[in-house]
Amino acid sequence: MDTSQAWATVNELARTFSASIPRFILAALLALFFYVIGRVVRALLERGSADDEISRKTLRIALGRIAHGVIAIVGLLVSVAAAFPGFTPGNLIGTLGIGGVAIGFAFKDIFENFLAGILILVTRPFRIGDQIIYQNFEGTVEEIHTRATYLRTYDGRRVVIPNAQLFTNSVTVNTAFESRRLEYDFRIANDEDVERARTVLTGVLRQAEDVLPNPLADVVVVSFDGANLTLRARWWSRSQMGDVLIAQDRVLSAARRALDAGGIKLISSPRQVVLQDAPTPALAKDRARANTGDTENTG
Repeated sequence: MDTSQAWATVNELARTFSASIPRFILAALLALFFYVIGRVVRALLERGSADDEISRKTLRIALGRIAHGVIAIVGLLVSVAAAFPGFTPGNLIGTLGIGGVAIGFAFKDIFENFLAGILILVTRPFRIGDQIIYQNFEGTVEEIHTRATYLRTYDGRRVVIPNAQLFTNSVTVNTAFESRRLEYDFRIANDEDVERARTVLTGVLRQAEDVLPNPLADVVVVSFDGANLTLRARWWSRSQMGDVLIAQDRVLSAARRALDAGGIKLISSPRQVVLQDAPTPALAKDRARANTGDTENTG
């Protein structure tokens, strides 16, 4: 009796498996179909001209991978539903349960950086090649990945910054525009000829090779007191850090020579002098008595 029941069970399983074979074949074909569709969509999204910017290429690659992954997941769900008719996506969510929540918390930072990377590539607050300042880091953007942005500092080091931080915090983009304004303060004595000093500095700015002619450079008075007066020279240069440093070097070197030739002396920053009052005879006697007491106590 037991043997006959076992054979009946085996025969039932065999019939059930045989009946399921077409569904499994259909599920495999559906999975293959969605995989091929995902590859085609990914290739179409990643396709672009050779002249496209690197950031656009990175965005296309990221979008292509996302589309491929979404299509693959949809294909997997459809294939499983075809192989097991009673299966629904709701069953999968219920099966995952709290484990899915734990996985979500574990990958929270990864998802944030991934989404921030996509938004940076789409909104383009800065691009590859831009020079930016983020907190204590300053340099050139080398790469923008979906997880982090690579920054090359001016002294040749790489800084890896998570995209979520760049997207949610303030970032200064030095090269957002083609030109950038620079300024420098010159302090002269009040008895100097202000207009002559202004004319000398303005001539230097207008003749400097790396100072842009538009907007026009100028020199303005920004402060004065009983001892000195401050003239601020303002000029525009190209926004790259190398251009900024070259323009500043040439302007300041030429300004120093022109001011010396014109007999206009600059005033250095005031030195801090600490004054100590000389002790009175009574105070000196008390200090001597205290020192003597300290010596006796030590002995």
